[in-house]
Amino acid sequence: MKLLPSRKAPAVSDGAEPKSKTLLELRGVNVRYGLVPALRGVSLVVKRKEMVALLGANGAGKSTTLKAISGLVHPHQGEIELDGGRIDGLAAPQVVARGVAQLPEGRDLFPGLTVKENLRYGYWPNRRDRSRYRETLEEILEVFPRLRERAGQKAGTLSGGEQQMLGVGMALMARPELLLVDELSLGLAPKIVAQLYEVLNQVNARGTAILLVEQFIPLALANTHRAYVLSKGEVVLEGKSADLRDDPALISSYLGGTTSPDSSQRGRTGSRH
Repeated sequence: MKLLPSRKAPAVSDGAEPKSKTLLELRGVNVRYGLVPALRGVSLVVKRKEMVALLGANGAGKSTTLKAISGLVHPHQGEIELDGGRIDGLAAPQVVARGVAQLPEGRDLFPGLTVKENLRYGYWPNRRDRSRYRETLEEILEVFPRLRERAGQKAGTLSGGEQQMLGVGMALMARPELLLVDELSLGLAPKIVAQLYEVLNQVNARGTAILLVEQFIPLALANTHRAYVLSKGEVVLEGKSADLRDDPALISSYLGGTTSPDSSQRGRTGSRH
């Protein structure tokens, strides 16, 4: 099984410059809601084929950062580049067309539509390439056999874990270059979380870059290459996930003890390097 490789990059002709290792870059991004600042000069980088965690206490600006990238909110200062091109002024559908997919907190499904209809909607950015729809759908159903069993069932009748599987499946149907994930494990059983993280790691290994927000810090650091920590809308710490995992100041100083009793094992696939 191909497990959803990224969109094929055009071949580089002789003498042409190779693509930069940087896929996504935020430079000095400020976002406010009315007069209230939500992000203050946020700068971060996600390299190609990299999995990066975005950490912070509630209200730190994590979800706002993802929304700014995906075009759901617009910075009043700063720049956001994807693959070398500015996207900070684009509407959300235009950002999706550039190869960005987001799994938002709360899943954002169509409860009255069936599982298969929801997955078909996820393929909408690639609708002009009808030839790959069945192939992509089959890959998703292979990854999540439970969705195959419930293909004709309405999304609103699924369990929480099944709905999160469907949300991941919908995001991956677009075959994104960059996948944004907001609180994947929220409210789910450890077994389901482990399965979902295994899928993300496999997708990442095939070339899709991932930027994820995760409430359980050891879980996030065990499954990513690098991490950024936000506090009050600012980046206050960054580094390799393996190094931050061993830093006792991380949770006590910036994250308010955001852990779970078993979070160091949930979904863990080993340290990322």
